[in-house]
Amino acid sequence: MHISSLPSPYGIGTLGKAAYDFVDFLSSAGQKYWQVLPIGPTGCGDSPYQSFSAFAGNPYFIDLDILIGKGLLSREAVQSVCWGDDPGKVDYGVMFENRLRVLRQAYEAFTRRLPEDYFKFLDENKLWLPDYALFMALKSENGGKSWQEWGDVRFYEDPEVEESRIRLREEIDFHYFLQYEFFRQWSMILEYAHIKGIKIICDVPIYVPLDSVDVWSRPELFNLDEKRCPKEVAGVPPDYFTVDGQLWGNPVYRWEAHDSEGFNWWIQRMRAVAKICDAVRIDHFRGFASFWSVPYGNETAREGKWVKGPGADFVDAIKSVEGIEYIAEDLGVLTSDVMELLEYSGFPGMKVLQFAFDPWANSSYLPHNYDKNCVCYTGTHDNSTLKQWLDETNDGVIEFAEGYLGLSRGEGYLKGIIRGGMSSVANLFIAQMQDYLVVGEEGRMNMPGSLNGKNWRWRAVEGQITDSLANELRTMTLRFGRL
Repeated sequence: MHISSLPSPYGIGTLGKAAYDFVDFLSSAGQKYWQVLPIGPTGCGDSPYQSFSAFAGNPYFIDLDILIGKGLLSREAVQSVCWGDDPGKVDYGVMFENRLRVLRQAYEAFTRRLPEDYFKFLDENKLWLPDYALFMALKSENGGKSWQEWGDVRFYEDPEVEESRIRLREEIDFHYFLQYEFFRQWSMILEYAHIKGIKIICDVPIYVPLDSVDVWSRPELFNLDEKRCPKEVAGVPPDYFTVDGQLWGNPVYRWEAHDSEGFNWWIQRMRAVAKICDAVRIDHFRGFASFWSVPYGNETAREGKWVKGPGADFVDAIKSVEGIEYIAEDLGVLTSDVMELLEYSGFPGMKVLQFAFDPWANSSYLPHNYDKNCVCYTGTHDNSTLKQWLDETNDGVIEFAEGYLGLSRGEGYLKGIIRGGMSSVANLFIAQMQDYLVVGEEGRMNMPGSLNGKNWRWRAVEGQITDSLANELRTMTLRFGRL
């Protein structure tokens, strides 16, 4: 359940009352983990996997009612704004137009009396925050364009960059405030979750987008040419689902540069994550064994090649970070090098029930093939919801699932599939909230490779997450020894 999908009267889910209510729901339902998508500021296509920073938080998630309670905003100022017409969908166009404008009003009030912990926050985040705030200030000054179109300041080492820190001081301070308030509110919900016995799983994308402060300020860590254009970009090769593969377009890493500095950027990244969550799902784990690299400018991912990743040295580096559990997103083509790296890491991999019921194959996603060190999912944010999957899947797959799980119309097929995951030996079972709420196609979070304007938009509405659902979920959790 991503933060954006929580109910709220202001167009998008936030770290306010609905987040606390959701923690209460999880506790009442006997749950132990809440998994969210990446929480960074969203860029291209509104995707949380295309963030302007690997370290920053999304200012859209700052709760406005909390700011009203602190005297930084008036209720009239917030309620006079249009936040969208559909409470079940995020309107990112409206967010872009209105959210920061309202938050600037809060910033103006905030500057009249700076709290003492504000300066502590600045000091604790000095490794990334000054460059991020400058990046966002320069982006604003350049009309939102990618840093590659900024003139001389597209080169981070240009003297004008340092001059900009002075010239854009006010805008930089605004972004300091946004990050301070985001992480202040986040730390409060994390503390509340811990009181209720809930751990939070964050998601860390393997790649960062080209238009990010990470690439702009640390170009030596990415495979770029002297003009700071990518030489090669990331994706995945053609497969059963995509005849052209997936062309993600993110610049690939210069892993030799990361290795030479002891993977310090990644260690800093994981230390930052360890401060804000209890566990992390590492996206596209197979890319650390070998990754699909496509020449920049290609229109599809067909002409790429496999390139050796950083392997065990990378795993050793991130495992040195204390206080965090890891989940490896090991979906896709599991070649021997990937399986060897996963075994070496000791991280639990993922098992997805929607991939399990091929009647012509003994799938590793079938529960009888699990070992305990794995996480079973009904589906991920890139899959159909279970209801949509049941509506669209071919009869042979459904028949196999019926026989395997003992599905019946009395229980309900969707509940029966959840039961199949809950009763498996996997150490952890996770389902999308849409599956518990029996939401269909309208609840799908993402269609990979698609910029259709429908991705990342689903939201639960007020009153949809009920006490009766919590009781039902608690009963199943207790039945299968997961309470």
